[in-house]
Amino acid sequence: MGDPPRLADAEVEQRLARLDELLERVEKLAGPTADAARAAVRGLTELYGEALARVGDLAGPELFRRLAGDQLLHHLLVLHGLHPDPVERRVAAAVESIAEVLRRRGATIELAGIDGPVATVRLTTKGCGASSSGIEEAVHEAVLAAAPELAAVRTAPQKAAAPAFVPLESLLPATAPAGEPR
Repeated sequence: MGDPPRLADAEVEQRLARLDELLERVEKLAGPTADAARAAVRGLTELYGEALARVGDLAGPELFRRLAGDQLLHHLLVLHGLHPDPVERRVAAAVESIAEVLRRRGATIELAGIDGPVATVRLTTKGCGASSSGIEEAVHEAVLAAAPELAAVRTAPQKAAAPAFVPLESLLPATAPAGEPR
């Protein structure tokens, strides 16, 4: 008997997105059937959270940290408040992981801080401002994927570049001292 097939990360993402859609639809419904559906989802979520907590107890900190490296388990551990890394560490790791990609696109990023449910990043882009909006969206998605318990990711204003000082004399044609030809 072989191992059961596993879902690829992309398929997991698709299923999570579909579940989000279905849960949003259930949240909008009224009546006793909708109330029962919401109660069933809450009950299953609590039960699975307890199961994950017990896995963590049995696995120990080192193995549990390795389990948290799996994309799906990462999301479940965050959902249940069981992830071994605090939000600050997860956000810093997300910022670090996208920093190299951004450098290749002419941008830099640093974590400016986390204040309650809001992370602030400092993003510096070169060139056209329109291209920075796509970068900002990708940064927000990456940070919220690492720490979905955050309510928002704010982008701090870019630091203004120091104006280059060019002495006026260097822009004017050179003048020869009196009596000397130019």
